[in-house]
Amino acid sequence: MNKHLQLALLTAVLALSILGCALGNPTDGNTTTGEPNRVLFQDDFSDDKSGWKTLREGQGIIDYENGGFRIFVPETKIDYWTVAGLNFGDVHIETDVTKTGGPDDNDFGIICRYQDEENFYGLLISSDGYYGVSKMKNGEHNIVGSDGMQFSDTIRTGATTNRIGADCIGKRIVLYINGELLVEVEDGDFQSGDIGLMAGTFDSAGVDILFDNLVVTKP
Repeated sequence: MNKHLQLALLTAVLALSILGCALGNPTDGNTTTGEPNRVLFQDDFSDDKSGWKTLREGQGIIDYENGGFRIFVPETKIDYWTVAGLNFGDVHIETDVTKTGGPDDNDFGIICRYQDEENFYGLLISSDGYYGVSKMKNGEHNIVGSDGMQFSDTIRTGATTNRIGADCIGKRIVLYINGELLVEVEDGDFQSGDIGLMAGTFDSAGVDILFDNLVVTKP
């Protein structure tokens, strides 16, 4: 079943017009350089001045809220995202992600090796149990390693919390969910870049996603 065969390019392009001013640089207030030494960056989003740029335009929301970081997408067939304004090579990233409202037919997750709005990886799941490694290159999108997002009963469906993990190490791009490996692919086009958060819709609007407890570590 090729559900979510594509996260249409148009949706990403439209999102940029909304999110252009939402891409910013966190302060180093939440960056940990002590013990453990592997931690490169972390944020529990309790401080709304930790540096993630926010935006409220129309009904759309990219903002600190309820002790986390909220992305609310009020339109169909569109992805909202923001990046941290940082630059990493090889990293492991984890964050808690909760669907607090809207359709289960959605996508959300972690961005790594973000070059610009037309070049990055997205490690994504959906609230109806699908997953995939998304790649945007020169504005063209595809799911790496398969012809569409695949189903896994490891993903907790509906309005619940999942812990998403991502390895971006050399050519290896690996997606974990709740501590279990879902998929590993190889792609060497992007070797370093920014990190970010992403959420989007398909045929139904109103997906509401809350991110929390983000940690970036050395692999």
